[in-house]
Amino acid sequence: MAQDEFDEIAETFDFLDDWEDRYRHVIELGREMPPLDDALKVPVNKVEGCASQVWLYPRITGQGAQARFDFVGESDAMIVRGLIAILHALYSGRPVGEIPDIDAAAQLARLGLDQHLSSQRSNGVRAMVERIRLVAAAHLGRADA
Repeated sequence: MAQDEFDEIAETFDFLDDWEDRYRHVIELGREMPPLDDALKVPVNKVEGCASQVWLYPRITGQGAQARFDFVGESDAMIVRGLIAILHALYSGRPVGEIPDIDAAAQLARLGLDQHLSSQRSNGVRAMVERIRLVAAAHLGRADA
């Protein structure tokens, strides 16, 4: 489950002593992600509000609130690819109905990311989270997430 993957990332962050090591780990998480097909790097999948190029392509399996949420994503910046991987661990595999209730800010604070990302990167993470929430809301037929 997605929460287990995220908890594993949090445990690794607890184990790593300094932020240089943690940043390297975030970058490694990004390297482990499969590349996004170029055909999906289109304006509709581009996340606005990010300093780097970011694309998120949602994949929802099933109907209604119990449908399973997933996405693939990519960025031209390695640290952002890692942040996408962290968000993937947080959200993917969850029922769409749970997506609006996930407190991404609190979960990312568990990693200390709230205090160690630049304001541009923090804005980009918020934009990615907002996109994920909007996709879930659209699937649920709601105007907001």
